[in-house]
Amino acid sequence: MTDGLEREIESADDAAAARDEVLEDVRSHAGRAARELALLEGGDYGRETFDTDGGSWTLKYEGGDVQYLRYEPRTGGETYVVSTREPPEPEALATALADYDAFVVAFNAFVASYDDVLADVPTEFPEVASTAEAVAERDRIVARIREVADAMADELHRYGDSYGSYTTTVSGTRWELKWEEGRTSYLRIGGEGGVYLLSQYGPATPEDLRRYADDVGAFVEAFNGHVADLEADLDTVSL
Repeated sequence: MTDGLEREIESADDAAAARDEVLEDVRSHAGRAARELALLEGGDYGRETFDTDGGSWTLKYEGGDVQYLRYEPRTGGETYVVSTREPPEPEALATALADYDAFVVAFNAFVASYDDVLADVPTEFPEVASTAEAVAERDRIVARIREVADAMADELHRYGDSYGSYTTTVSGTRWELKWEEGRTSYLRIGGEGGVYLLSQYGPATPEDLRRYADDVGAFVEAFNGHVADLEADLDTVSL
């Protein structure tokens, strides 16, 4: 039997525990840097790279906490000092941590570089123009159109239908008045996908009102002609 089989195997528990303790301190410290970076950059996630004489450090954060801290030396492979991966090898960790102070200095310099960025940004702005008059005029015109449309809907309801629609063509464009129980459901111009002068979803835009308001009178006249035709049809009935 060889002598090696009789030798005790050294436990790695103490070394692993020491490494884990160091990593926990680094994670806590890098976590504070991640939160500061998130506050500075105003996002829930992102990353930034900081150069040192020994290499570069990339700090990635999400939800205000560190996702990973990666060290890439000038020579040699990268080391994830903080990550969701397996902990780094002790030698690689030692190499990275030897440059950690330089990372913190670079990070602090990065933050300090923002101190004067907003120094000359103006905070005096022109007064915001009020839409009150335009809205009041729009609402007045819409209310008048709805008044006329409801009167038409009431006449159609009185004629015997609880709901339905009246359509006609004005200036080559289809106009449709849909009603229910004597009230206007909508007044639409242009068919499916057209412009709603009246609807349950909100008032028409001032541009649409400007474009079609002049034709509302012609729409009413067409409706009046429709009613006159109905009366004429009844005049031919004899009992």
